[in-house]
Amino acid sequence: MNEQIVEMNVNNLVETYAFEKVAKQASGAVMYTQGKAVLIAAVAIDEKAVDEDFLPLTVQYMEKSYAAAKIPGGFIKRETKPGDFETLTSRIIDRSLRPLFPVGFHYPVTITVMVVSSDENVDMQVAGLHAANAALFVSDIPVSTSITAVRVGTEGDDLVINPTLTQQAKSELDLLVVGTGKDVVMIEMRTLASEGENGQETNAFSEDALVDVIEMATEAIEKATVAYTEAFTPNVREALTLTLAEDKVDESLYAMIASTYADDVEKAIAHMAKSERSSELKKIRTRILEVLESEGKEADKTLVTKVLERYKKTVVRAMILDKNIRADGRELDEVRPISIETNLLPSVHGSCLFTRGQTQALVTVTLGDKKDAQMYELITERSSQSEKFMVHYNFPGYSVGEAKYIGAPGRRELGHGNLGKRAMEPTIPLHYDGSIRLVSEILESNGSSSMATICGGSLALRAAEVNTTALVAGIAMGLVTDGSKYAVLTDIMGLEDHDGDMDFKVAGTSEGITALQMDIKLGGIDMAVLKDALTQASKGKNHILALMEEAAQSIETSDALPSTEHFSVHPSKIVDIIGKAGATIREIIERFEVSIDLDRDAGGVKLSGGDKNKVAEAKAHIESIASSPVKKQMEYKVGESYEGKVKRIVDFGLFVEMPDGFDALLHISKVAKERVNNLPERYSEGDAITVVVMEQKGKKVELATPDFLA
Repeated sequence: MNEQIVEMNVNNLVETYAFEKVAKQASGAVMYTQGKAVLIAAVAIDEKAVDEDFLPLTVQYMEKSYAAAKIPGGFIKRETKPGDFETLTSRIIDRSLRPLFPVGFHYPVTITVMVVSSDENVDMQVAGLHAANAALFVSDIPVSTSITAVRVGTEGDDLVINPTLTQQAKSELDLLVVGTGKDVVMIEMRTLASEGENGQETNAFSEDALVDVIEMATEAIEKATVAYTEAFTPNVREALTLTLAEDKVDESLYAMIASTYADDVEKAIAHMAKSERSSELKKIRTRILEVLESEGKEADKTLVTKVLERYKKTVVRAMILDKNIRADGRELDEVRPISIETNLLPSVHGSCLFTRGQTQALVTVTLGDKKDAQMYELITERSSQSEKFMVHYNFPGYSVGEAKYIGAPGRRELGHGNLGKRAMEPTIPLHYDGSIRLVSEILESNGSSSMATICGGSLALRAAEVNTTALVAGIAMGLVTDGSKYAVLTDIMGLEDHDGDMDFKVAGTSEGITALQMDIKLGGIDMAVLKDALTQASKGKNHILALMEEAAQSIETSDALPSTEHFSVHPSKIVDIIGKAGATIREIIERFEVSIDLDRDAGGVKLSGGDKNKVAEAKAHIESIASSPVKKQMEYKVGESYEGKVKRIVDFGLFVEMPDGFDALLHISKVAKERVNNLPERYSEGDAITVVVMEQKGKKVELATPDFLA
């Protein structure tokens, strides 16, 4: 097949798709161009299905340094570990494309997206999604649905579809909606703080306003999906003949479980902890296998496990839809019991132990200087960036009762940490003078630990005396529907997430939403259902915020919290504070155990230290240095003699302290008529010396000795 070029201009994006041009041995591939950005997306399949009941899909989004005409920094000059942006983009592409695969598709698939040419004004996440989607759509894998990604931002009071990166930088909203036709597959949203008339504004979006924006995005998605499908269809390869795993259920076994073990299954469901519930279900499975063996029937452990799981899911959903009963007995809109403890760690700047039901997060905040910020690079930026607010999320296996080695953070940990950062960042002071590292250790998990991270994190920031504009709470919502009726669930636990139809995380202040993440397991979601979910989420969020506000009132300052002093001195005194070769400032740092940041131009001084008394003493010491009269250089008469003092002896001469206190250089060639080879034999530091001014140009004074002039 010859190269096929498809040019598109939809939703403010001018894109070119080149099919059958590159990677022709892959199952499907495309060279995607938007502006100066060029991406190559390729799909490959292993035609041997796995035995497990899941889709083994791997997505890798990679940015090549050469794409921005750069050589990788550091010792190793090739791309190695993916950056956070690459990992998060891979996760977004995975979550968007995974729902497109047919039920029973258990073949390993890899989707690789490489950025080989960058453009500082192109949204790489949207570009990566579209490139991956095109490669998958035209591949020989039986996926016949195209998705579209739409990002919505603001420009003043106007909404902008697919803004450029320049527009995004000034936007108060960052909303990414991915869908196909009228169906939404995934939503990511955050707001950005800005300067308002009365200071910093958090820019939380109201629930009603957000629904309207999402509805506008879905209209753009529907239009684009039709255009992409029509344009790509002629380039689709002949589909592979693949056998999809059938979701067979032994009807007689299912009926036996339903009639004999219904009460046992309901009791097992009532065990809230995953480990306890799993243990009870295993006991039921064992009894079923024993009964089957005693009756001389085939006892297939795998089959019994599968049928029992199917029956359990049916029971959970029926309890919710038909009886409005949840596994733990809560009302549909009820939040689990919450307990909050702040600054429980004495040697930590700020800490909070946030427990909601059987989900528990220990969140800590550490304050640092500007130099402690995380440096990183983006392919769309020319220079390195600095991350002043860092959120690190850790999910050890023991939090869900698993014996699991703790290694480097995976995509899930990075994704949850990023969600927490997006939720809390709008409340951090815009001009915060320093760095903040927030770490969430998940100690127990049965429900959304990322939302517990946000709740505990917002309080930990307050406990560390970070002057946030508002507290932020997060809540996870769920949905169960049979097509004709639905139930929205507040504060879902793990069981409801697993057996439900939607995972919908909402975070925000009392004013509205600052961050949102939604993954839909259905074909799509009706806007009326979405509005109900947001309204119910707001009620739950405000309930949690009320408890957080109460806890914030009783925060006791940590003894470990560093003391910080900001003050100003005359800019000319900065050089005195630093001292010769940095000797004075080093002595202050060591003597008072403080860190010092100086602004040479403005004369600003920032002192930080763990001991408030020592910080105060250091401030007094610096102010005493700065309080001495400002030295003014004398106007010397050329040819006149002056009495000075030898301050320092160097190979090329002497530094002489003149009567005005400033130093001037007496070059070795101006000491005597005859050549002097060893100055230390003739002079010592501190000696009085008579010098003659030969020339003065501004602050530069040239000297000679009377011996030289004789």
